[in-house]
Amino acid sequence: MCIGIPMQVVEQHDESARCSYRGQESLVDMMLVGPQPIGTWLLVFLDTAREVLSEQKARQISDALDAMRLAMQGDSSIDHNQIDHFFADLVDREPQLPEFLKL
Repeated sequence: MCIGIPMQVVEQHDESARCSYRGQESLVDMMLVGPQPIGTWLLVFLDTAREVLSEQKARQISDALDAMRLAMQGDSSIDHNQIDHFFADLVDREPQLPEFLKL
């Protein structure tokens, strides 16, 4: 399984960019999204940028990755309140189907 990581452009090159996520830098292929200005957030899979993200969307993905890390630790003492704050945009609302799944 491949998980997308939100990364921020720190240096733009011709068809690639040096991008950072939590202090880790990678050279990212930009062929699918084109050149992006420094500071732009990208969704990166296997060192390839697949989507340009808003800062808010990048933060939501980063929070979800933090929650997944906590869940994978297998610590049964972690209660749902320690994870719920990572999903503030989803807590206390009714889930909605995407338009293409609605009949």
